[in-house]
Amino acid sequence: QVQLVESGGGLVQPGDSLRLSCAASGRTFTNSAMGWFHQAPGKEREFVAAISGFDDSTYYTDSVQCRFTISRDNAKNTLYLQMNSLKPEDTAMYYCAASRATLASMKPANYDYWGQGTQVTVSS
Repeated sequence: QVQLVESGGGLVQPGDSLRLSCAASGRTFTNSAMGWFHQAPGKEREFVAAISGFDDSTYYTDSVQCRFTISRDNAKNTLYLQMNSLKPEDTAMYYCAASRATLASMKPANYDYWGQGTQVTVSS
């Protein structure tokens, strides 16, 4: 059974950093696209970042470009999201997602596996 388990969320102040982790089990995702999405209360799930399963190319939504970095450690079967210079508008539940496909996507429908989420709250 495939499981994705996120960790690393919390309550931080504007300007702080967090590193989210997503530990995968049940199968390896070395050649799979993986991504991070977030969802704020009353809003739809939105794309944050993705990494290609082909060549580890990375993709970001404009609002996090240059602040967030997605990466993976294949030996640990773990996906990361380094979040710097956090802003109140980054507050949301953050979800890890994995695809059976190699190509990265910004669309939630293109991902086959999801974690339960980790809450990130940025507030002074």
